[in-house]
Amino acid sequence: MSVSTKDKQVARARRHYRVRKKISGSTARPRLAVFRSNKHITAQVIDDTTGRTIAAASSVEKDLRSSLSHTGNKEASTAVGRLVAERAKAVGVTKVTFDRGGFLYHGRVAAVADAAREAGLEL
Repeated sequence: MSVSTKDKQVARARRHYRVRKKISGSTARPRLAVFRSNKHITAQVIDDTTGRTIAAASSVEKDLRSSLSHTGNKEASTAVGRLVAERAKAVGVTKVTFDRGGFLYHGRVAAVADAAREAGLEL
């Protein structure tokens, strides 16, 4: 028996809500939220107290997309993680909490976290 796409989306949303009950970004330690699709990956540093995105990076961006051969792999995720960390550090953010967005901490999601760590963010 196969699982439908809708069931997978509902299960991911349920996991995400469960995680978000415990994780919240503050001004001192904003939330690094990751979203992945089949073609792209996006990372945002969000301050939940004010509801503002402090820094963001995505494989959809034209300059990043042109330097990559494919935007839905670990190489692209590493580039996005590095870029979001550089943008966050430029604004003065050095510590973040990691929000995997209901996805498994594996593969492309873990690559974003590892690249952000290497670029100087403390997760």
